[in-house]
Amino acid sequence: MVRINGENLDAVGKSVAEYLDSAGYDLKRIAVELNGNIVPKLQYADTIFKDGDSVEVVSFVGGG
Repeated sequence: MVRINGENLDAVGKSVAEYLDSAGYDLKRIAVELNGNIVPKLQYADTIFKDGDSVEVVSFVGGG
């Protein structure tokens, strides 16, 4: 299991890009933290979730 935004999900073996696409995220408006480290957008396709990973997907919200 992979803990994503506080929820345990069966995402082991998926890339960051695959997960984000399946979850409907807008890649221009998010940042991904994997086990405490920011994942560069260029590495989303090559970064594969492993059992026990902890992920936070943070959305940027504009406004004023």
